[in-house]
Amino acid sequence: MAEMMVAMSLLVLTVLPLSRSFLRDQALCRAYYTRATATEIVDGEMEVLRAGGWRACTNGVQAYHPRAGAVASLPPGQFLLTLETNRLRLDWVPAEHDRGGQVVRIAPLVVPPTASHP
Repeated sequence: MAEMMVAMSLLVLTVLPLSRSFLRDQALCRAYYTRATATEIVDGEMEVLRAGGWRACTNGVQAYHPRAGAVASLPPGQFLLTLETNRLRLDWVPAEHDRGGQVVRIAPLVVPPTASHP
């Protein structure tokens, strides 16, 4: 019986730290996946905005709703668009800590000169 107790305690002492390590790695992989997904969405939406989509928005900070279907795989959070006279800023801010972190893209806003007709 004593040998059985020693064997069980050794098993528990080795399996518990190992299982904790696996759980931590799983959470880390999920955070990496979330960050990669948010980065792809923010980069794609920034391209759309720089191509002229910014004209449909008003100056200041506002909630932004991306068209990407991958938004459904993100944890709760929000996209924020900041439109200023000469720059665009698009952020994804997760609602909870340890969810991949905030993703930010800032780009200069280049307004083409209007063509004048003679």
